Amino acid sequence: MHSTSAAAVTAASSRRWHVLAIVVAAQFMFGVDSFIVNVALPTIAVELNASSSQLGAVIAIYLIGYATLIVTGGRLGDIYGTKTVFLLGVAGFTLTSLWCGLAQSGTELILARLAQGTTAALMVPQVLATLHVLFPDAARTKAFAIYGIVLGLAGAAGFALGGLLVTLDLGGFGWRAIFFVNGPIGLIIIAAAALIVPQAPRRPGTRLDLPGAVILFIGLLSIIGPLLFGQELGWAPWIWLAMAGGGAIVALFLRYERALAARGGMPLIDLGLLADPAFMRGLGAVFCFFFANQSFYLVITLYMQMALQIPPLPAGLVFLPLALAFVIAARHSGARAKRRGTLVLIEGCLLQIAGLGVIALTVASVAAPSPALVALVLIVVGYGQGLVMAPLSGAVLASVQAHSAGSGSGLYGTTTQISSAAGIAAIGSLYFALAAVSSGRFALLVALAVLAVSLVGCIVLLRRMRRAALVPS
Repeated sequence: MHSTSAAAVTAASSRRWHVLAIVVAAQFMFGVDSFIVNVALPTIAVELNASSSQLGAVIAIYLIGYATLIVTGGRLGDIYGTKTVFLLGVAGFTLTSLWCGLAQSGTELILARLAQGTTAALMVPQVLATLHVLFPDAARTKAFAIYGIVLGLAGAAGFALGGLLVTLDLGGFGWRAIFFVNGPIGLIIIAAAALIVPQAPRRPGTRLDLPGAVILFIGLLSIIGPLLFGQELGWAPWIWLAMAGGGAIVALFLRYERALAARGGMPLIDLGLLADPAFMRGLGAVFCFFFANQSFYLVITLYMQMALQIPPLPAGLVFLPLALAFVIAARHSGARAKRRGTLVLIEGCLLQIAGLGVIALTVASVAAPSPALVALVLIVVGYGQGLVMAPLSGAVLASVQAHSAGSGSGLYGTTTQISSAAGIAAIGSLYFALAAVSSGRFALLVALAVLAVSLVGCIVLLRRMRRAALVPS
């Protein structure tokens, strides 16, 4: 079986750029669906009579489902083969996207988005695994550069496509078209992948820690869920108890993982990484960065559509200059990071903070900024994000030993999604609460201040990570 899979990979090397296009298209579809919902939120709220808490949950639960199972998805690819699990993931993602489009209530849409995120956790890990196998030579840099650019464009494409589909109202489907569009795209990816994507060699001895994944999912949901619905439920005492219980469950998860390792099992995470100060401080910086990242897009979208009454299509197109600035910065940040290390990341965070200040000044001084003006002031933030996001993973994983690279990458990916979900829950709740008692402008200004504080935390932790990495272990 192993030799057959290896032969298939070798045979596929001649058409590996076609394989790259297929798997990156699946990654792009996942990235687009992280953002495509944003510009449709006001329409969804009206049609499904969804509360503000449910709107936040529609975005956050997708990330939670993905984050808690991404390591499990990677392990399944090792056990059953990347091609098999990739096809199952794409098929599941396509079906759950259709379920999202058919949802008849806010609660049903949240459940469908959870299912969509969990199927993405089967699909996405196989993308990087396939690239690692097919590009072991000098073409690897070009392949991963394409992958990085696609990641950067997915957000802007999500906003633009979401605005376009809601505005066109194709077939009278309205906002539901943003999910239905995944149907034909998913079928094309499945057909193409079945024909030419190779089955990478399986890794003998790999085992699945499903109980660990379930415990982690319950713990994280118990922490982030109350953040999403706390305002709607009046921050009752049991809300805080539920969050404390979630923290206890996460602590139980770590105890379970240690006990599993002591029995000779294969834990979900490499526990040795938790003792690496440089890596842990790096993960803290990752949490602060992504906490401020996706929640930024949420509050800007809410402000444009609910406070400024900008229609979905212009609101979506506002982010295109930001995406262009992101791609330009990302193309150069890798080379700069090789020369200057984490200083480039710190500069990127400082640039983002400056960009948030420019946005705040614009919002405070202009009563109703036009879409063109909003697009212009977002460029600084986009360039700063591009400087950080591309080299961040390499900087954080630099202290990880080769034998722990897979587990370290899994922890990195999990942290990015969990922090994004936590940011959406916390900053989204803050925005809705302040907008209800004051105005959208005031809510946005406070949210931007909190995001700036989070980026300051990222800078502090990056500096501490750099010092820890310089100290011999």
